[in-house]
Amino acid sequence: MNVPAWLWAVTLVGIVGVIALDLVIVDRRPHPFGPREATRWVIFYVGLAAVFAVFIGWYFGIAYSGEFVAGYLTEYSLSVDNLFVFLVIMTSFAVPAAYQHRVLLVGIIIALILRGILIVVGAELIARFSGIFYIFGAFLLFTAWKVWLAKEDAEPDPGGNGLVRFVARRFPTSTEFNGTKLTAVVAGQRMLTPMALVMLAIGTTDLLFALDSIPAVFGITSEAYIVFTANAFALMGLRQLFFLLKGLLGSLQHLSKGLAIILGFIGVKLILQAIHETTALPVPVIPVWASLAVIVTVLAVTIIWSYVSARSTKET
Repeated sequence: MNVPAWLWAVTLVGIVGVIALDLVIVDRRPHPFGPREATRWVIFYVGLAAVFAVFIGWYFGIAYSGEFVAGYLTEYSLSVDNLFVFLVIMTSFAVPAAYQHRVLLVGIIIALILRGILIVVGAELIARFSGIFYIFGAFLLFTAWKVWLAKEDAEPDPGGNGLVRFVARRFPTSTEFNGTKLTAVVAGQRMLTPMALVMLAIGTTDLLFALDSIPAVFGITSEAYIVFTANAFALMGLRQLFFLLKGLLGSLQHLSKGLAIILGFIGVKLILQAIHETTALPVPVIPVWASLAVIVTVLAVTIIWSYVSARSTKET
């Protein structure tokens, strides 16, 4: 897959343009984000990803389009797990409902930049060391095992973010929000507001999730362009998905099991691919369509299972 420089440039400008448009349209008047408005934006971003998948198929071929769709679905499904953490972080910082969209927007911009750096590093490692898939695969299997065994009702500790603690210790910080501003003058002294800390917390906490999800997408495709755009489209639509599912997150009680299965499957796929490329052993190579089928099936079963379990709990 030979991606010309102009296409990279157009893609980056397009992503920045969409985020800027979102910022201008949605954030020109801070307000609580309702389910109806969130639904419209989710449809918009999913539709945008679908249009991009069609473009990939037209320009590079249907196989690459399939890789993008599989990568996007994987990233989007794994990103849903982020929403639980985002909810805990914003609750712990007591972010007013009217400002939550701005917090997520800036936090995800930070996350996208950090993920872009990780993708460049990952692509370089793959180009220089074919055996890196063994490491990626083993890491995903280990992560899948941890996710499977994790308590489904366990809540993350937002105070565990070392960078946020460092900034809070090193810089004077106020306890009151000043609208969406990152700083405020309190008693004649310029201070950071909680808005700055919560944006930093969301952006950097997402990086920890990227350590799982980026190798997972590299397990579907080794093309850095597809990995980056799959991440970008998933992250751009994540804010609206948060507000759409905010009241339902507690009902997705079995989501972690589904994510563990997906991570484990991709881990096995990576190891088989590494064996195929570095040895003469006749191991099967899992095609993209099979990966896509597994991801969609696991997500569907997990959602239905969670829904049925939630209904059963309410009835009892």
